[in-house]
Amino acid sequence: MDNPVIIFGANSLGQAAMEIFESNKIVVYGFLDDNKELHGTELNEISVLGKTDDDGFLKLIGKKCEGFIAEDDRALRKGIVNLMMKRRKKMPVNAIHNSAEIAPSAHIGHGNFINSGVVIGANAKVSNHCLVNTNATIDYSAQLEDLVQVGAGSVVGSGAVVEENVFIGAGVTIVSGVKIGKNARVGAGSVVIADVKAGKTVFGNPAKEV
Repeated sequence: MDNPVIIFGANSLGQAAMEIFESNKIVVYGFLDDNKELHGTELNEISVLGKTDDDGFLKLIGKKCEGFIAEDDRALRKGIVNLMMKRRKKMPVNAIHNSAEIAPSAHIGHGNFINSGVVIGANAKVSNHCLVNTNATIDYSAQLEDLVQVGAGSVVGSGAVVEENVFIGAGVTIVSGVKIGKNARVGAGSVVIADVKAGKTVFGNPAKEV
């Protein structure tokens, strides 16, 4: 990727994404954020240019710039993805830390944040708009569907399937072959040894519904 990147979200995740892009020698053009108090300010000398729906900057995406969405609120992230697709017909790019280890046979979609120390195994799948935080492991043949968030140090075991819009806290272990249903939540430090139904929250070792 040669084009500069506009980051949607001038927050701590946005700063982490900025550092990933800069470490990969990719220029960050600026930030867009809906908090008007941030407009005209700078984050590590990179300007907050305006709102996320500012056509003056959106029109650059797909021409002179790429876009990355740095929002950990999944509904907001999905909304900005839809905005980018509607206005620019362009998917956001990935922010992948240069220390991440990704198997050549792994499938990585669009708009994912993959932080330092992440390991993604052979034939694993990370779909679109996922957040995979520091030192997480997505083992071989595991699958993350769209808008999944995986906390720091968590392990998604081989062959496990994590459906859309799931939140996995820090330090979680999901054993091999388990399925986590859509919109479910897994509390930090949990060990998941059985399937989790859609929309449920589980916690503990072994994880139980709460």
